[in-house]
Amino acid sequence: MSLDRIKVIDIPKITDVRGNLSVIEHDVVPFEILRVYYLYDVPSGTHRGGHAHKKLQQMLIAISGSFDVVLKDRNGLQKKITLNKPNKGLLIPNMTWRELEDFSSGAICLVIASQTYDKDDYIYNFDEYLF
Repeated sequence: MSLDRIKVIDIPKITDVRGNLSVIEHDVVPFEILRVYYLYDVPSGTHRGGHAHKKLQQMLIAISGSFDVVLKDRNGLQKKITLNKPNKGLLIPNMTWRELEDFSSGAICLVIASQTYDKDDYIYNFDEYLF
């Protein structure tokens, strides 16, 4: 798997004098949404993620604040993407190692997933992931 499959997706934004509204519907996310969860109150210096998924695809969105997503593939390539806009989603395909770090105070990470939770879909050992 190559990191060229990683994409930052524009989420439609409707703006008027009352503020902004962003909408996520079937045409924004390229997979069926089966799970939604969010990370918040992440202590300073804490890392989240540290795994890959065998089948699951995800889109991450910084609903509030900012955080960095470090992505790695099996070829040794690495990419860091900062998420800090609620109308941008990071599409992460399956078999991509991800680590989330540098959460700002008050950051909220919304995760949209293609599958419900399945502990057998996770690869937590980076050496195992490489093979």
